[in-house]
Amino acid sequence: MGKNIKDKKLSRDFYTRELLTVAKELLGKKFVRLSNNNLMLSGKIVEVEAYDGSVDQAAHTFKGKTPRNEVMFGQGGYLYVYFTYGMYYCCNIVTGNENEGKAVLIRAIEPLEGIVQMAVNRFQKDFINDKELRNLANGPGKLCMAFGITKEYNGTDLLGERIFLLDQKKIPEENIISTTRIGITKSVELPWRFYIKNNPYVSHR
Repeated sequence: MGKNIKDKKLSRDFYTRELLTVAKELLGKKFVRLSNNNLMLSGKIVEVEAYDGSVDQAAHTFKGKTPRNEVMFGQGGYLYVYFTYGMYYCCNIVTGNENEGKAVLIRAIEPLEGIVQMAVNRFQKDFINDKELRNLANGPGKLCMAFGITKEYNGTDLLGERIFLLDQKKIPEENIISTTRIGITKSVELPWRFYIKNNPYVSHR
């Protein structure tokens, strides 16, 4: 990996801050996965949801630590991957300090590099139209399929070389939309979903 990429990689200090601050500032950051043959798959994070086990009944950590959620109780800057609905993986960025049980679900990504491989991963073909491109990673399960993220990546250190985030220009507050979260039945009133205004790769507007 080139020095330029290392210089831009987000530090541990970015992830160990307050949950909602990290959630908003993840918008616009570049999510990168390097394959075993060093093929770079990357995209811009355009939609996220925050989860806080201390007050949030929808968080996996609300009822305490289990083998499934123990990564989410770790220090910020690790990837928490879980399986849902018996068919999809979802990836989260752990935030805060140890034993806090906080994380940010990555809900949608705008594909940037390695799109052909993402298309093969997601649609089993190497050519996609504009509609398929917009749908390539516009949902938590979809983006994990596109990036080839499975349970084996649970606990990945985002300061490492396999999956990491690169710093990009901060999205202005006026360009961030805040809403309630999607697909949950508890703590539905919390306005902890954030997305980039007018971005065509967001899952729901």
